[in-house]
Amino acid sequence: MPLFKTIKPNKHTTIYVWKIEESFDALSKGMLLTDRSKNRIQSMKSELHQRGFLSVRHLLKEAGYCDNDLFYNGNGKPHLTDGKHISITHSFTFSAIAISTNEVGIDIEKNREKIKIIQHKFVNFERGFIHENDDYIQQLTVIWGAKESLYKIYPYGGLTFKNDIDIDSFQISDKKTTGYIKVENWDKTYDIHFHQVENFTLVYALDPATND
Repeated sequence: MPLFKTIKPNKHTTIYVWKIEESFDALSKGMLLTDRSKNRIQSMKSELHQRGFLSVRHLLKEAGYCDNDLFYNGNGKPHLTDGKHISITHSFTFSAIAISTNEVGIDIEKNREKIKIIQHKFVNFERGFIHENDDYIQQLTVIWGAKESLYKIYPYGGLTFKNDIDIDSFQISDKKTTGYIKVENWDKTYDIHFHQVENFTLVYALDPATND
């Protein structure tokens, strides 16, 4: 299908969401890819991952870019040739990108029971505010997505979700909270926004200085 959703959280930032319903061949048709991207697709064993990769290129096109405008640094962080910030995510049948003139991170995750099993790997401070009367899986998925979004913003890699990133108290109905990266020389606060997209949780982190 075409573009599923566009979100404009502020005048500096646009988020594009794609629902991946097309076949690999349909997504490939007319799509110009760099040799690096062609090699990456060939190395992927899962067609679902291949379709996710291609759907991101369609999102780039929706935003006015092409595959050649995207490159990665040594830590695997994506960049655009015009200097704007970009963050990329895909999970099962959804993909999304966030493009901004300032720091931005994005994540989309399917709401799954499995997250209860791995929560000890990323929940620390947040244990004190998880609400029993709220959707437990969604709460955990927001926390994971928020930490993943902040991890993507941090340019140097190596953060631990449990010890280096904190998320403030929230309820699912709030649709927003605050997150913190707390490491040496990078003690910053970010606005966190989250939405339910069918059975997925979309989370993005924004520099509060640009949230207008």
